Amino acid sequence: MPFSHPPCLRAGPVVLFLLTVLSATALPVVPTLTGSAQGPGACAPSFNAAYAAGGANPSNPGSATHAASATLGSNQTSREVANMPLSETSESAATAVRPAHHVEGGGFTNPGYGAHTNPSAGVALPFFARRIAGTFSLPVGLAPPRIGDSRRILDARLSAGADTVTWIGHSTLLVRLGDVTFLTDPVWADAAGPIGLGPKRLVEPGLSLEELPHVDFAVISHNHYDHMDLETLDRLGAAGVRIFVPLANRSILPRKARAVTTELDWWQSERVGDATIHCVPARHWSRRGLFDLNDALWSGWVIESGDKRFYFAGDTGMFDGFATIAERLGPPQLAAIPIGAYLPREMMAPAHLDPDEAMMAVEHMAATRSLAVHHGTFVLSDEPVDEPARRYIDASKRSGRGEELDWVLAIGETREW
Repeated sequence: MPFSHPPCLRAGPVVLFLLTVLSATALPVVPTLTGSAQGPGACAPSFNAAYAAGGANPSNPGSATHAASATLGSNQTSREVANMPLSETSESAATAVRPAHHVEGGGFTNPGYGAHTNPSAGVALPFFARRIAGTFSLPVGLAPPRIGDSRRILDARLSAGADTVTWIGHSTLLVRLGDVTFLTDPVWADAAGPIGLGPKRLVEPGLSLEELPHVDFAVISHNHYDHMDLETLDRLGAAGVRIFVPLANRSILPRKARAVTTELDWWQSERVGDATIHCVPARHWSRRGLFDLNDALWSGWVIESGDKRFYFAGDTGMFDGFATIAERLGPPQLAAIPIGAYLPREMMAPAHLDPDEAMMAVEHMAATRSLAVHHGTFVLSDEPVDEPARRYIDASKRSGRGEELDWVLAIGETREW
């Protein structure tokens, strides 16, 4: 997928109506987080109360036995479920037990966090106006720097057998762990929106798709446009890269990607080579169009190999699930945490961490190191482009950890972990 970098930095005029629709359906605005079929009082009293005893997906036994649809190189894929095997769940049990994040009648919710109402018109309307106005002038000068020879540096680290992480931009990472190489939320599009509309990319990706080394699989956290790019996934699927998505997202993908995609529910797992891929909870929401609010699940991911664990939060608001994930799977050696798209708080807080909350999440997980993502690439909210990184570094210093442990990378930068 070749890129023409100058056009992605030019903000041409966009029809007001289309941008308004885009803002309402693709930007991280939270009309509700509980789904239309579930009211404010129907959620579990807390996330931990809902999931302390474990949580396979007994309401969807078919998803438990979904066969692996592709073999990538020498890596054989097999399914394991973190708690009880769903294939052993009886039909009567499946109808009697519904996980707290599944909404009766379809869709998903954030257990324990109640209904989140629309932001007031006094917050939402000015926000949309600022986002529309911002399309005419991109703050390119505030964007993160980009490493020019990133592939050469990456090759040297991989040749040495190191476990590495490379920031491609936004929430896209290239990670090497043990004998597997994988991508998180792979997005190579010039704009985070449908048919080329939406927030424009400020900085070219750290590696082009053609520069990628062999990739075994990719994990997708949810279906918002800045995290799920169908053209990128079509390219990866055609190359035989295995794709993992939360429940009800596979049908969104193009044909070549669907053929190599497996859906997982929270706390379900799959093996690829020597790695185990765990789908874990997040506090977020989903929407791809006008009429599919929360029809598809959102998640984070933990990938472990040997005694090392990598955690990718995807998009999430603050919740007690961070501690639960670490308790059940073990603290991660590296946690990729979103730090941007947090203002205005009345609109963003239920679904996006601010930098101080991101540092709290790292501490709740007892992560050895952290890596800041979800910033510096697309202008999605009101804070200045360079503010999340500065605030995250400050929060790390105040916590007593510091930049040796909590990383803010340049785009295209590779580090060993």
